[in-house]
Amino acid sequence: MSTPDTAETEAPYGIPLERDHPFDPPAAVMALHRGTEMRRMRYYPEGRLGWLVTSHRLARKVLADTRFSSTLGSPAQVPIPMPGLEGYLDFEGDFPLTPGMFIEMDPPDHTRLRRKLTGVFTVKRMKQLEPRIAAHVQDRLDALAAGPKPADLVAEFAVPVPAMMICELLGVPYDQRERFEADSRAIFTTDETGEGKQNAIVNLFGFIGELAAAKRADPTDDVLSDLAADPELTDEEVAGMAILLLIAGHETTAKMLGLGTMALLENRDQWDLLRTRPELMAGGVEELLRYLTIIHTGLIRQVKEDVEFEGHLIKAREYVTVSVQTANRDEAHFIDPHKLDVTGDAKGHLTFGHGVHQCLGQQLARMEMRIAFAGLIERFPGLRLAVPAAEVPLVTGQSFYGVAELPVTW
Repeated sequence: MSTPDTAETEAPYGIPLERDHPFDPPAAVMALHRGTEMRRMRYYPEGRLGWLVTSHRLARKVLADTRFSSTLGSPAQVPIPMPGLEGYLDFEGDFPLTPGMFIEMDPPDHTRLRRKLTGVFTVKRMKQLEPRIAAHVQDRLDALAAGPKPADLVAEFAVPVPAMMICELLGVPYDQRERFEADSRAIFTTDETGEGKQNAIVNLFGFIGELAAAKRADPTDDVLSDLAADPELTDEEVAGMAILLLIAGHETTAKMLGLGTMALLENRDQWDLLRTRPELMAGGVEELLRYLTIIHTGLIRQVKEDVEFEGHLIKAREYVTVSVQTANRDEAHFIDPHKLDVTGDAKGHLTFGHGVHQCLGQQLARMEMRIAFAGLIERFPGLRLAVPAAEVPLVTGQSFYGVAELPVTW
């Protein structure tokens, strides 16, 4: 069995996050990728040794290998600095699972809960939702056209479209979004304290728990009513599953709509291709997902017992972080991966993950992006940034990367 590719004393501390270009992965993590597919890495805050995987080949292998667990140990061991988290629930043993949050679970618990939702996100069900998505998009485009210029595309379009849709699907009143938006951001914010994250989770469980109780007494045609009526689910599991869908269903797609629009505006030839050849939109969305990769801090796994993997010994309780950004820019898998090309083949990108934890709502996200980008380009063919690209504020302190605002005019 080989020794580590990098001496333990030289292992980098955490996954690099600082970017030189708004659309490219951090240069430092790309440099690590060019050195080797898999290397030692230290985790915050204690400097415990683990591993960083950067290639597309090994990323797929890790994410598909059931020896790599999603049920993590101490939450204070993370691949990025998180001020205020030091010592918070830092203990040996498994991190207590949040009820219903099946992304934190392994089979059979993961399988039991995820199966409850597979019928919600079938291709057939998504096609049935298409007219409602189109209606939400047109409503926001009408409001954008009627409003002042310049406008913030994030606040006026990128956030409301997926938020409205996931609220409607779940049965969460959109006019109560202030009760979940701040807390959902806190959960993904890297410099939020451990106590702050815990408070946000408690608040969300309280909010969704109230709604679930009301749905149980007076059900309507929505996912939360269905979950609340399921006798096999506890109240806490219902709330946790709904929170997971609520947060994942709008935060990620909103980030992609904002950042994706900026990327198309800064690559005008690609914008024009999608305008003149709308049949390219489905592939264009896949290419944007690959090229931009909003998963900012990687996907983390842990082995529960010693594992031999690609000639390396991964010791029990060590962490492995998969850099999706570098995997999606891997020249060994993608042709000219550092170029945005909506006519190219982005097949196999890992933005929705891989294996049993592959994103459950990916078909909904794809449909929302296809309809939203197509509607935006058709309604505002001359859309342009209202400020220099260098002045667009970026979201770099959250698990998902994006733009905080996108001032546009037309």
